[in-house]
Amino acid sequence: MLIGNLTRDPALRFTPNNTAVCSFSIATNRSWINNDTNEKQEQVEFHNIVAWSKLAEICGSMLHKGDKVYVEGRLQTRKWEGEDKVERRTTEIVIENMILIKSVSDAVTDDDDNLK
Repeated sequence: MLIGNLTRDPALRFTPNNTAVCSFSIATNRSWINNDTNEKQEQVEFHNIVAWSKLAEICGSMLHKGDKVYVEGRLQTRKWEGEDKVERRTTEIVIENMILIKSVSDAVTDDDDNLK
């Protein structure tokens, strides 16, 4: 389970047998006070997210860069060989649930309403 902000617009595509797959990334933030220096520390983590089927279509149509989302799913590590014959690995979160918490476009609308 993660709550974070989209770092880019989702990429929706379809497999050869027409199954929707959507990928995007979210950033999560953590902050704490360093006990030695009494200074605030911050750390950002980036997570690759993948959604399949109907959830992929929903993510592709609803989500935009900057949106805050709640996602839950499972970790999956894939490996492949690149064109340079080097084996590569990536770990991603295959989501089973997504809730849009705050849309960037909603924030702009809310601000516009406050100006009137």
